[in-house]
Amino acid sequence: MRRAVIGLSAASATLIGLAAAPALAEPPAPPSTATARAELAALTVAPPHSMDGYARDKFDIWAKQPDGCTTRQDVLARDGKNVVDESGNCQPSSGSWYSAYDDTTVTDVAQATIDHMVPLAEAWRSGADTWSADQRKAFGNDLKDPQLLIASESSNSSKSDSGPADWKPTNHAFWCTYAKDYTHIKSVWKLTTTDKEKTALSSMLDSCTN
Repeated sequence: MRRAVIGLSAASATLIGLAAAPALAEPPAPPSTATARAELAALTVAPPHSMDGYARDKFDIWAKQPDGCTTRQDVLARDGKNVVDESGNCQPSSGSWYSAYDDTTVTDVAQATIDHMVPLAEAWRSGADTWSADQRKAFGNDLKDPQLLIASESSNSSKSDSGPADWKPTNHAFWCTYAKDYTHIKSVWKLTTTDKEKTALSSMLDSCTN
């Protein structure tokens, strides 16, 4: 069994007849505000590319990770609380997941969706259309950078393929982190931006207090 309970003490796990799993890595931390502003200033402003040829399948999302679990399963385990994997097959059977976009908590794993901070379609129109299949797969399953996060179904649906120029989290307290993470992903993956997106990101960074 790879993991059974995450977020419970070993004693508590034993009492309910399950073995405690080792602690998983924390989500990648956002950069500092100063770093985010520097990264934003360095992004290349360019017109969006054509969406011709785009398909989510070209990013091979939720691929198997070295631990044998899918990317989605690893994010659910990493970012949830009291996550239980009763069958030991990587798929959580229960737990709770916080959706920072709308400041809600999801307790049904089927409703805990995984969102790409920079949407796949947005990545496509800002440079991913020229990438190799391996590069797109790496982007679609990026656990190293703050690209993947828990989102409620409603917030994920509301965001869809939009970037910050057209969509912002309803949870204003998350604007700072959202802008930092979104900017960092675009910087790391050398994706372009637009004047409208750059203005929106800069405005949200103004909400940062550190």
